[in-house]
Amino acid sequence: MAPVVVGSALAWHVGRFDPIAAAICLGFALLVQIGTNFANDYFDFVNGADTEHRVGPRRAVAAGLVAPRVMKGAMVGVFAAAFLLGLTLIHWGGPWLLAVGIVSILSGAAYTGGPWPLGYHGLGDVFVFLFFGLVAVGATFFVQAGRIEADALLIAVPIGLLTANILVVNNYRDVETDSVAGKRTLVVRFGRRFARWQFALSLMLALALSPVLFLRGYSAAVFLPWLLIPLGWRDCVRLRTRTAPADLIALLGDTGRLLVLYAVLLGIGLVLSPRG
Repeated sequence: MAPVVVGSALAWHVGRFDPIAAAICLGFALLVQIGTNFANDYFDFVNGADTEHRVGPRRAVAAGLVAPRVMKGAMVGVFAAAFLLGLTLIHWGGPWLLAVGIVSILSGAAYTGGPWPLGYHGLGDVFVFLFFGLVAVGATFFVQAGRIEADALLIAVPIGLLTANILVVNNYRDVETDSVAGKRTLVVRFGRRFARWQFALSLMLALALSPVLFLRGYSAAVFLPWLLIPLGWRDCVRLRTRTAPADLIALLGDTGRLLVLYAVLLGIGLVLSPRG
C-alpha cells in the first residue's frame, strides 16, 4: 500500500490524481505481494529453508496446512491475476508498463525461486528497495501524471528503504536457520551488527527526506513524518537489545506499521503542499 499512497499523493500535488488508475495500481501491488508470499512459502519449503527449527511465524506448507502443489497453484493463480489486472494500466501508461509488470512478477517469484534465488544470494534487500520503492512509486505516479519526475524518484527512496527494513528484521530473526539452509542474506553474510546499522541508517535517510522536500518548495507539512522519530528510535533499541523470536516477530509487525504511518504522513504532507 505504501508506495501507491505516496505516488498517488504526489500525483494529487501536481493536479493529476486519477482514482481509478490509483486503485488498479493498489490492486496490482497487493496481488504481487500476496503472490510473492505464496512463492516464499512454497520455495523456502522446497529449498529446505523452512524446517521444524523455524523460529518465525508458521508457514503453511512447512506446517502441513497446505500441500506444496496447492501452494504452487495458488502462487501461479495470484500472479496471473496480477498480470491481467496490470494489463489495464496500459490504457494510462502505454505498452512499456507491460514490461514493468512482467519484471515485477518475475522478481517476486525469483526472490526465493528459480535457479538462482535472489534472497539466497543477499540481493533481497536490493530488489525490495527497487521494486517496492523506485518502481512502485514511480509507476504509480507515471500512470496518473503521464510523466516521471525527479520528485517521484526522490520520495520513492525512503519507501524502498523502510520496506527493506521489514526484510532486515525478518532476516535478523532467521540468521541461524538461514545460515544452515545456505540462505546467504545480508545478515548472514555481514552479521547482526551490520543489520542494526542498515536498519538505523535507513530510518535516518527516510526522515532526511522532509528537509530536502521543504527546500524544494514543499510546505512545512512534509515534516509530518518526523512525528515517527520516537517510534523509529524505539525500534532501533528493540533490534539492538532483543533477540528472542517472539520479540522480533513483534518488531517485524511494528516495522511494517511504521512504513504505513510514514507513507500516510508523507502523503498528507504532499497533498497539503501548494500545487506545483
